[in-house]
Amino acid sequence: MSERARNAVSTTARYDFDTVIDRRGTWCVQWDGVADRFGVDGLLPFTISDMDFETAPEVLAALRARLDHGVLGYTTWQQDDFLSAVAHWYGTRYGTDLDTGRLVYGPSVLSQLSQLLQMWTSEGEGVVVHTPTYDGFRKAVLGLGRELRGVPLGDTEALERELARADAKVLVLCSPHNPTGRVWTEAELREMAELARRHGAAVISDEIHADFVHDGHVHVPYARIADAAGARDGGGPAGGRWAVITSASKSFNFPALTGSYGIIGDPVDRAEYLRRMETAEGLASPAVLSLTAHIAAYREGAAWLDAVRAYVTGNLAMVAERLDAEFPELAWVPPQAGYLAWIDLRPLGVGEEALQRVLIEREKVAIMPGSVYGAPGFLRLNLGCPRSKAEAGVSALVRGLRTVRA
Repeated sequence: MSERARNAVSTTARYDFDTVIDRRGTWCVQWDGVADRFGVDGLLPFTISDMDFETAPEVLAALRARLDHGVLGYTTWQQDDFLSAVAHWYGTRYGTDLDTGRLVYGPSVLSQLSQLLQMWTSEGEGVVVHTPTYDGFRKAVLGLGRELRGVPLGDTEALERELARADAKVLVLCSPHNPTGRVWTEAELREMAELARRHGAAVISDEIHADFVHDGHVHVPYARIADAAGARDGGGPAGGRWAVITSASKSFNFPALTGSYGIIGDPVDRAEYLRRMETAEGLASPAVLSLTAHIAAYREGAAWLDAVRAYVTGNLAMVAERLDAEFPELAWVPPQAGYLAWIDLRPLGVGEEALQRVLIEREKVAIMPGSVYGAPGFLRLNLGCPRSKAEAGVSALVRGLRTVRA
């Protein structure tokens, strides 16, 4: 067992992840908005990727203290408390020295993605992504009038073919990958960086799931890859344009506070991004509670994060055990990162529409179908929840699969 795993086991008892917190009536997208996607109210949801746990008590304490101050005026992210907290996290979590002068801020990761795509592409040009694809990427790319170019996960030849097209301007990475939970190795990232450099494509690496990598796997920040390429090139801009976009909101479960940050390699691009945010977008002042939450999470929340990750590992192991007992032909193994179980149901020969109908109408659960991510025949099951809810979800799925097969 790794040192991080031992620490997680020893600290899990400090936190309560078993208690069910009623999120209904709190304007919650996952619970109150389930009918918007599934057409029926009252379903037990395993959908949008937030967790049913309270955020870290250290974060809550910092938020309460900030609110007790009573004044919530305009604020700035360009201050040492925030910048040093991010640098501390990268140093202690990823062994990466971070130049805080390269940091930028934005209201969300997808907002940053949209801004960078507008900077680095024009209408009709190609944006390359891996398939299956997080639906937020698809909406952002197509909504800007760009062309979405999908390549199968792990198919290097297909990736190079797409990047070699004259109008392919950007490679968008999801690192770790959503929805599959795949963690890219350092060698894979280096290879992708080299392909992008060779064909003149910028790289945007969405690393919002990075903090939830499970034992046996290691997240490598793309900034480290790009910097290493620059060092090999004698300090030049090897790898060309690149950016990392991320947030603590996913791993510490405070997306409702908004707020994200990024790292942009080129100083000219960085200045242009900030100009656009502060003028065209009118976003010079960030949400102060988001800054407060980020600082507390990165300075004091490591033990909670390790504990919740260990708890989710238990949920994933439970699902693997149930599926192996009921449907061994699936040979399902837990993801390398995250709390989203990506399940390939194609060996069972069940139709997606028929299964969704049974899950919704008979089992009263909402589980994301693979077609949302361009992969019919798969399911994405959110297990960032108390064990009792996870058990109810997999039991409903097992019964639904039995019904459809029968």
